[in-house]
Formats: sequence, C-alpha cells, structure tokens
Amino acid sequence: MAKTQISELVLRDGHQSMIATRMRTDDMLPICSRLDSIGFWSLEAWGGATFDSCVRFLKEDPWERLTRLRKALPNSRIQMLLRGQNLLGYRHYSDDVVRAFVKKSADNGVDVFRIFDAMNDMRNLRVSIEAVKKSGKHAEGCISYTTSPVHDIPTFVTMAAELEALGCDSIAIKDMAGLLTPYATFELVKALRAAVNVPIHLHSHSTSGLSAMCILKAVEAGATMLDTCNSSFGEGASHSSTESVVAALQGTPYDTGLDLAALQEITAYFVEVRKKYWQFESAFTGVDTRVLVNHVPGGMISNLSNQLKELDALSRMNEVLAEIPRVREDMGYPPLVTPTSQIVGTQAVLNVLTGERYKSVTNEVKNYLLGQYGKAPGKINEKVRKLAVGDAEVMTCRPADLLEDEMNRLKAESETFAQSDEDVLTYAMFPDIGKTFLQERNADTLKPEVLQPKEAASHAAERYAPNEFKVTLHGETFHIKLTGSGHHGEAQRPFYVSVDGISEEVSVETLNEIEVSGRRSGDGRSKKKSVTTSAANTSRPRPSHQGCVTTAMPGTIVDVKARIGDKVEAGDGLLVIEAMKMENEIQAPQSGVVVSIHVKKGDSVAPDETLVEIQSAE
Repeated sequence: MAKTQISELVLRDGHQSMIATRMRTDDMLPICSRLDSIGFWSLEAWGGATFDSCVRFLKEDPWERLTRLRKALPNSRIQMLLRGQNLLGYRHYSDDVVRAFVKKSADNGVDVFRIFDAMNDMRNLRVSIEAVKKSGKHAEGCISYTTSPVHDIPTFVTMAAELEALGCDSIAIKDMAGLLTPYATFELVKALRAAVNVPIHLHSHSTSGLSAMCILKAVEAGATMLDTCNSSFGEGASHSSTESVVAALQGTPYDTGLDLAALQEITAYFVEVRKKYWQFESAFTGVDTRVLVNHVPGGMISNLSNQLKELDALSRMNEVLAEIPRVREDMGYPPLVTPTSQIVGTQAVLNVLTGERYKSVTNEVKNYLLGQYGKAPGKINEKVRKLAVGDAEVMTCRPADLLEDEMNRLKAESETFAQSDEDVLTYAMFPDIGKTFLQERNADTLKPEVLQPKEAASHAAERYAPNEFKVTLHGETFHIKLTGSGHHGEAQRPFYVSVDGISEEVSVETLNEIEVSGRRSGDGRSKKKSVTTSAANTSRPRPSHQGCVTTAMPGTIVDVKARIGDKVEAGDGLLVIEAMKMENEIQAPQSGVVVSIHVKKGDSVAPDETLVEIQSAE
C-alpha cells in the first residue's frame, strides 16, 4: 500500500484560521528550507484570503510573496486555494480574467490548484480547471462539504464524478467548518472511492474536535491524501496537528514516512513567530461544538471575531452565531465558504446590530438572490428575495456567460499604475484597495534622481513618515496605525488612529518625540522620529431627525450616489459602504431633498454619524 501523503497548511490556512491571515512573508522565509526538506506532498502557501490580506493589511505584494516562496521551496509543490470563477476576489470574473490569473499563478510558482465553488455549482469550476490543465499543473477539484436538508452522499458522489469528467487529477473533500463526523467520513470516502479513479484528499477543520477521528476513518476508507497543520498553528479552528497525525499513522499501512523530530524543529520556530501576532489571535481558538449547528468555518470564525471586535460588539458573537443558520436557510443552504461565508456572515451581523432582520441588505446578498453567484443548492426564501430585490429577474444561466471579456478594459484602467500583468490582476481582484496599494508601492520605489528637487524632497518626506508603530507601555505592546483623511498637503486634516485594529477618529494637535519601532511605510527602518502636525476636528453631526442617514457599522465609503439638491424617494440608494469586506448600499430612510452630504469616497465612517441629511418633502 502506498504511503499516506500530507499537505502542510501552516503557510496559509493555519494562520488564516488562527491569526486572521496576518503572517508576513519575512516570517515564512527563514523556515522554508526545513519545510522543503520534510517530504510533504504539497505546501499550501497562497490563495484563499492571503492575497486579500497582503494587499489590504500587510502592504505586501502577493505576487512577490509567491515568487519568493517559489525560490525558497525548490523541492516542494506549492499549492493554492482558488475560488473558481471568483478567483481570489468576491465576484465572478470573465473567462479571460480567469485564464490570465491561472496562467500567471502557474508562471510564478503554483503547482497545485485546489479549485472550489461556494455553491458547488460545477459550471463555475469548468474554466478554471481547463486553464490549470492547459498550464500543465495539478487540478484538484473540491466538494465543499456541508450538511443540510438538500445535501447527502449521493449528491456529493455526483459532484465528484463531474469533477473527474472535467479533468481533475484529484478530488478534495473540503470540510471547511469541521462538520464531518468519523462514520460519515468513512461512508463518504468509501462511496467516492467506488465512483472515481482519482485520489481522494481530505481537508477537515478541527473546530468541532472531530477531525483527527475523521482522518483515521478516511484513510481506512481509502483516502490517500490528508491536510494537516503544524501544531504551532493547529487544532481548534485550524486543522489536526501534523505531528499528531504522523505519530498516529506510524507503523501502520497508512504510515506517512515523515520525520517527527524534524517536524518538531519547525514547530519550535513557529511557536515563537506566533507570539508576534498576539493582537490578531482569535478569541475562538479551541474546540467549539456550536459549529455543528451554526456551520461557521475555521477561517471565518477568526475573521468574524476580529471584525466584531473592531465594531466593539464581540459580546454579541453568540447572537450572530445563532442568526447565521437562519440567514443560511433563507438563502437556500449554501455551504459556508468564501465568499458565501462572508455574504451570510455579514448579513447576520447586520441583522443583529440593526435590530431588525434585513433592514439593511448588502449588495452581495442582493446579487446572490439574483443568481449572480450561481444556482442555490436549495429553495430561496421568497419573502426575503422580494424584500431585497423586488421583482428583479433572477439569472438562471452560468453567471460568467453574461460577462464580456475584461482584461483589455482592466489594462486600460490601470495603465498609469500597473507595471505588469500581475499588477493588472491585483487591480482586478480589488479595484480600490489594489489601486491604492500599487500607487503607494510605485511611489515608494520611485528613484529620487528622476524627480525634480522639490518633488524629491516631498517624496522623501512622505516615504519616511511613520504610519505604523509598535508602542510599549508598562510592559504591554500595542500596534498603532495612523490613517490620514482629506487631501495631502492640507494644513489641517483629521486622522484615524487604529489601536490593535480598532479605529477611531481623533483630533491630533501634536505628536512629538515618539519612539517608534517596527515597520515604516517606506524602507522598513526603525529610528527615533519627531512628528509635529495638526488636524481639524471634523466630526460629523450626530443624527437628530429621521432624515439623518447613518451606517450600522464602521466602514469605508466606496461610492456617493446622491448630490445636494437631489430629490429622493424612501429606499433610494445614497451611499455604498464597504464593511467586513462586503459592500452595503445605504438607502434613504424617507422621501425628500438631499440638503447636505458629510462624506466623500474613501472616507472612514462610524455609526452614530450623520452621513447625509434629507429634508422631508412634506
């Protein structure tokens, strides 16, 4: 019998599940030579939320991360997680973008593409699988495992047969929430083995405490490939520990052949690395059997706790976890995996925080209800659909069939800041934050000698101005980030100060003689820096009447649809806000005339602020 193959997840899903995907590339590279020598079947190191996190939070180029890892792991297969037609973003992309993204990922070092669709809609996987096969790489098709009245073993067996027919080299059972039980695992793997000829790969989170037992039953039923995570980032919302699985299978017909002592050296390294990211630790890292009811996956629980913490609403986690299954049922029981986990989770948060179910509906929920993500597994709650989208026509074809090719348009739009096809694809995934990231990166790397003296001096001042600090006070270290508002060059501007991820607008009179250590926006050096600045307190008015338009949660304005003087009807869209990675249209609470607008695109906003004022028509 062939030995059991192990895919190690510490470079992707492990830190996504435990520290909200915040591990930096510089903390991965020093241990790569040891990871490379172990003999894993693959190292999952890219895709999933890592691309988003690099651009949004870490200010790292995700493509550069991939190329650096490729160089540091010459003997290992690098594996990525790809969301089918969604790629690494939160919408469907045209087929030419999908093909371009897969090709560039393969060119830059990805060997194994694990491809899934949040709806288990096979139509959304075809183009990705074809592109992977054309690149000569390993295509692993995914069954997004879940339990519901519309999911059973025959359903999953049918999916597996379709994936094999599409050309997949292996089939992964993607149990992202840890819903599998040991005997359900045995029966599912046994049925899949009888139906397909390609290897079966098990991916099961430890959230419910059952994954190790599921692994044992899976190999007994014929699974030959397993996902595990080094114990430094294993268990709980992550995965069964690599070392534990290796030890459990030693001396059996399922022996992995991996060196336990060598694995423990890797553990010692990551244990120390993890301490640096304490402020991003999820409050939900242990066994949580509630997942068997609420179905919240490992990566989602970590991010959800951080997002609620930012909203100062972590105490309401239990209410959100109780609301998630209700929203999922309304939406036809989709598996909770990106992007449907964010779509359902964010709507559940809105339902709880606004105090009224579907009082505010995100754009993504509306698109889902219109069929723009694919076919729902079960029946949609028609009352919710009517409330959210009215009588709008629901799409029944493959969503991407209605999309025109996008690459030429994307290249034209990004011509001034994209320096490569990879940059164009970064912009495609995240147009606003991607554009900002690329512009800041380009400014930082621009050589002073190509600037005029005045421009060079201004550029140098911006480049070396600190915007992130680690401040130690009474033995406790805080992660501080300053974000400007308004226009550069203004004598007075408001600043937003984020302490461990919680943001607040402040009036800054003087920041003087600050001792900083940590990453700078420019060259990464640390030095003592005196900063003196001032900012006007531009706090928005508090809501005082029904015509004051507010937001239910902090976020960023991505579009202002209204203009002063516009006549609007109750329910008309006025603003679009991005919060928790989802866009939410803020609608007029009453009919009338827009008399004032207190925000612009790019502004950070918070609850209990008046964003727009409407004067009643009466």
